[in-house]
Amino acid sequence: MHVMNLKHEKDIAAGFVRDLRIQPPMLDRQVMYLSGGNQQKVVLARWLYSNSRVMIFDEPTRGIDVGAKAEVFALMDRLAQDGAGIIMVSSEMPEVIAMSDRVLVLRGGEIVAEYGPGATQEQLLRSASLG
Repeated sequence: MHVMNLKHEKDIAAGFVRDLRIQPPMLDRQVMYLSGGNQQKVVLARWLYSNSRVMIFDEPTRGIDVGAKAEVFALMDRLAQDGAGIIMVSSEMPEVIAMSDRVLVLRGGEIVAEYGPGATQEQLLRSASLG
């Protein structure tokens, strides 16, 4: 039988609230009452707590403000530096180009092109639209 240690769980949650700068920093606030960016951070905290080594970020910046975007990108970069594999799915080409070591372009459910660092929006658009 597993006994929950609520103090330990609150300490862990408080650490994530501090590290991810979740606002307001109130552990008893329901996630649904947080802003979109802070809701994203709560999801990230749950992933981080699970010690996942591969994470899929599907439109990670949709609906969040510029400051929260920067924080999400910084966290993604830190995770990658720590050895996590990150798959980012996004329709925001400047974000994809800035955040990726490798970009795969899909069209009709198939990979049609692969680019390394230095890919341009023009290349991505051309690959996505030719057919």
